[in-house]
Amino acid sequence: MKVYNVDKLKVKIFPTRKEMGEDSAKDIKERIKALLSEKAEINMIFAAAPSQNDVLKSLVEDKSIEWNRVNAYHMDEYIGLDKDAPQGFGNFLKEHIFGLVPFKSVNYIDITTTDPEKEAERYGKLLAENPTDIVVMGIGENGHIAFNDPPVADFNDKKAVKPVKLDEICRQQQVNDGCFASIDQVPTHAMTLTVPTLVKAPYLFCIVPAPTKAKAVYETLNGTIDEHCPASILRLQDNAILYLDGDSSKLL
Repeated sequence: MKVYNVDKLKVKIFPTRKEMGEDSAKDIKERIKALLSEKAEINMIFAAAPSQNDVLKSLVEDKSIEWNRVNAYHMDEYIGLDKDAPQGFGNFLKEHIFGLVPFKSVNYIDITTTDPEKEAERYGKLLAENPTDIVVMGIGENGHIAFNDPPVADFNDKKAVKPVKLDEICRQQQVNDGCFASIDQVPTHAMTLTVPTLVKAPYLFCIVPAPTKAKAVYETLNGTIDEHCPASILRLQDNAILYLDGDSSKLL
């Protein structure tokens, strides 16, 4: 393992994806337990993507976590998919963690909404009433965090949650990840927690494996800190950790 800092961001690089997943889960579990020693319950936001499978599996397998004192949220959702569509991010998280451990509450963005602005406002209000303690996240091939693609990302966004149009790189990533058979099946719009909403959390754990993320990782750590690569904002955050494997770190 190699550990170093880029600005405020701690970077941890592992030879394998499995080691990356296990170490990130260990750090997250330690933070959960530390926070629960200080307060009755905590609030966590989770990313939904195949890149998160290793860390989610490790979290689920740990029976010592008091999940009944944790409220769960997710950071983005498609607009226009069927309620039970397996590609839905709420459904993905239900399969990989939300339905596998006894959370105190699980709070879904409504994939069936016919009024995305109203649903974004509702979910934003819910987050405001329950301040986030921990975010478990990834980085997209275009450098996005949640569905804040470069064309719609705003480091000074006034909204907590908003509907967005997905850019083509982001949509193609869903095909590359095996979630959809072709780009024609990928929704064109989604709802996302905004950049300020995500980075407002005091603890950020960003897990990024795979060779398809190497360019975005390079730009996150070496490019300018602005919306051309939304993940670059992680370099300004206290208590943010970026976990990489040999593939995602190959350009560093």
